[in-house]
Amino acid sequence: MLAIGLTLFHPSRDQVDDIVRRYAGSSHPVLAFDNGGLGPVDRMKLEAAGVRLLSAETNVGVAAALNAVVEAAARGGADAVLLLDQDAQVGPDMVAALAGARDRLLAENRPCAVVGPVPGRANDAAKPPRFRQRPGREAVGTLLPVEFLATSGSLIDVAAFRAVGPFRADYFIDGVELEWCFRAWSAGYGCWMTREATIGHRVGGGTIRAFGIETPRQPLFRMATYLRNSVYGWRLRHIPLPWKLRQLAYLPLQVALYWRDGGYRPAVLRRLAQAVLDGFRGRLGRPADAP
Repeated sequence: MLAIGLTLFHPSRDQVDDIVRRYAGSSHPVLAFDNGGLGPVDRMKLEAAGVRLLSAETNVGVAAALNAVVEAAARGGADAVLLLDQDAQVGPDMVAALAGARDRLLAENRPCAVVGPVPGRANDAAKPPRFRQRPGREAVGTLLPVEFLATSGSLIDVAAFRAVGPFRADYFIDGVELEWCFRAWSAGYGCWMTREATIGHRVGGGTIRAFGIETPRQPLFRMATYLRNSVYGWRLRHIPLPWKLRQLAYLPLQVALYWRDGGYRPAVLRRLAQAVLDGFRGRLGRPADAP
């Protein structure tokens, strides 16, 4: 059985109404984790549409919310869970395409942790994520082995989730999928992208561009958490050395672009420098300035 799991954080009324339109009467169980900001009227709308709501009554971060959704779906009998953000632009055939791709991999005895769609540019022209092919792995028809996938749009295999372990709750939000997918590969489970499905996706609320380089425009706490988790990831053996070296070259450029975009404010640079130091020291968890 396939379940659909949504993560919610201060969703707009339009987003709630869109979820109701998409999933009312769904043939798949639909669960949603409220990470904060869901009002009583919207809660009633979702529950009336058959959405099962989960909540910790505070913002516990994306990773903990995803873990709760997968675990709840598994207890309900699901063997696969499609994870989606509240604003995910899901095409009508995407669920079937992902499920079919997972079935093909399992039929060929290829352990599969996750299957995801090709990310496309969202209608606000923000930068979509890019995924690299896993070195030493060949495509299987329309299925491409990739180093990692964004969680939104990812079909998680529950048995693989049990074997690989949960998403790191101490990462809180950024780099969660990257660390988990590298961990899955190291445990013998593949991460695959199917060319038969697409999803509108974005990172941040826009794109900062300069000198041929792009980086997402996002709140300071998000950029700081991304830096912290990236630097901490250099300590993890299952994250490949080539990836660490690419980040070692790229992260300073991202910091420079972000600081420039923020008007070279000293407070911004201090916050980012503290994040790097926290990463080296292994000080993870919920950022103090997280909403």
